Amino acid sequence: MSASIAPRLSILWSFARPHRRTLVKGLALALIASALGLATPMVTKHVLDALGSASSLTGPVAALVVLLVVGAAVSYWQWTLLGALGERVVLDARESIVRRFLRATVPGVTRSPTGELVTRVTSDTVLLREAAASSFVGLINGAVMLVGSLVLMGFLDPVLLATTVAAVALVGVVFGLLMPGIARSQQQAQEHVGRLGGVLEGTLRAIRTVKVNRAEERMTERILADARASAEHGVRAVRREALAWTTAWSGVNLAIIAILAVGAWRVGEGRLEVSGLIAFLLYAFALMDPITELSQNVTALQSGIAAAERIRQADALPSEEAEPSEEAEPSAGAEPSAGAGADAPVLELRNVTAAYGPDAEPAVRDIDLVIPRRGHTAVVGPSGAGKTTLLSLVLRFLEPTGGELLLDGRPYRDHAHADIRARLAYVEQDTPVVPGTIRDNLLLARPDATTEELRRVLHDVRLMEKVDALEEGLDTPLATANVSGGERQRIALARALLATPDVLLLDEATAQLDGLTEAAVQECVRSRADTGAVVTIAHRLSTVVDADTIVVMEAGRVRARGRHEELLVSDTLYRDLVESLRIAAHARA
Repeated sequence: MSASIAPRLSILWSFARPHRRTLVKGLALALIASALGLATPMVTKHVLDALGSASSLTGPVAALVVLLVVGAAVSYWQWTLLGALGERVVLDARESIVRRFLRATVPGVTRSPTGELVTRVTSDTVLLREAAASSFVGLINGAVMLVGSLVLMGFLDPVLLATTVAAVALVGVVFGLLMPGIARSQQQAQEHVGRLGGVLEGTLRAIRTVKVNRAEERMTERILADARASAEHGVRAVRREALAWTTAWSGVNLAIIAILAVGAWRVGEGRLEVSGLIAFLLYAFALMDPITELSQNVTALQSGIAAAERIRQADALPSEEAEPSEEAEPSAGAEPSAGAGADAPVLELRNVTAAYGPDAEPAVRDIDLVIPRRGHTAVVGPSGAGKTTLLSLVLRFLEPTGGELLLDGRPYRDHAHADIRARLAYVEQDTPVVPGTIRDNLLLARPDATTEELRRVLHDVRLMEKVDALEEGLDTPLATANVSGGERQRIALARALLATPDVLLLDEATAQLDGLTEAAVQECVRSRADTGAVVTIAHRLSTVVDADTIVVMEAGRVRARGRHEELLVSDTLYRDLVESLRIAAHARA
């Protein structure tokens, strides 16, 4: 085994290792079945010898029947054992990938197309099934069968064995030359399948945009380009496999023809019995089985190695820590949560700088910001100012490259991710819905919430009448196709309100609402600001003027802060923003 294959094979073995006891049991059953199969031609020889000597056939025939029955039972046991093992390997791999995806950092997951990640869970794990469960057993068993057949053939006639070995060697050379190319083609085909899934998933998400721009054919061609590339590499693999199989079949049949010719000559010379020639021919015919098993399992192994490498790439995704670092020390002057007074800020950013990659330019620089325990803070600024990045830092989707964030006076590093997010609620601007019912979506915030509590928050966001009008009410499946953008925003806001967070984070949660509904939602926000902190990325004038504090951002920095009236006088950028918001409000009216 070459140095390049060994580490790749170890990746595949990592999936099978937890089930090695079952693999050993399957191997033992396979070897028993092979031994029974190898014994059959020898027993057949005894049947023919008994015919020639007029001896009783009862013993040899009974032995053949026993070999048949026991062999069938052992094969059935092995088949079901390894089949069930394959499904467990697939389940373990899928569980590992899904957990890794959902525990990874947000930048880590969003770096790859969603469809490509889905392909690793669905398609790649299927390729892993045969490779991790059966290939190891099949390779060992096939090798034992091949060697065992050759040894017994040598016992019957060494000259005929030499003829057979020449054919087997030819087959082995051809397979050795073709297998690396088959592996490369299969790996490239699967990579294109992953790309296809990524582009297709994104296209279906943007189907309205695709249609309105008359881009159906262009996107179809872009998607099918990967499909065609995958098919092209698949055809290359099939051609090489066909050449390998044709060579194997031809080699074995050529060996049988040679065995018949040489064997007939040796029988005529009296150096070999007819029963021995027939037994040898049975081994020669059966020789195709171990060759087939070896080649099939080598092919499956190559596919499985490629799939295992793609699956294991998920392990490289940076993961969020489940618990805070034990080595972390509180910063100077920071007090624990229990010591935070009623007037102390709930959140604080001290000289925070952050970027979306090690080589990327900072998205925000030197941010100093205090979020009081109660009140409404609005963040405004032109596109690209760093407003959403600010929320990503607070939610710990993004880690700062400089400075630190504090919750109740304690640095973020002293808190687990889940502990921080338990104190926060977030409404995204795009407000995606989670697969499931309306109830499922609301219960994400508080799984133990009662139906009455769900109805209360839906009433607060003016959505209860809509839900009551549905045939299944709260248990109506919630698909993006039958829910408007404004209704998705209100469901997301209702979910956030249900959590009763210390800090409510809104990335312009009223962008898709009509005027009446927006007024009702703004009342919810004001009510929440009386008892807790609300931080809003503001794109509407109504949000700006009601805020207790307005933070103006530009080019990743905090440019100014204050109340609406103060900033109108002191900051030119804010005046321009307000004017644009006022114009937009008139346009919507």
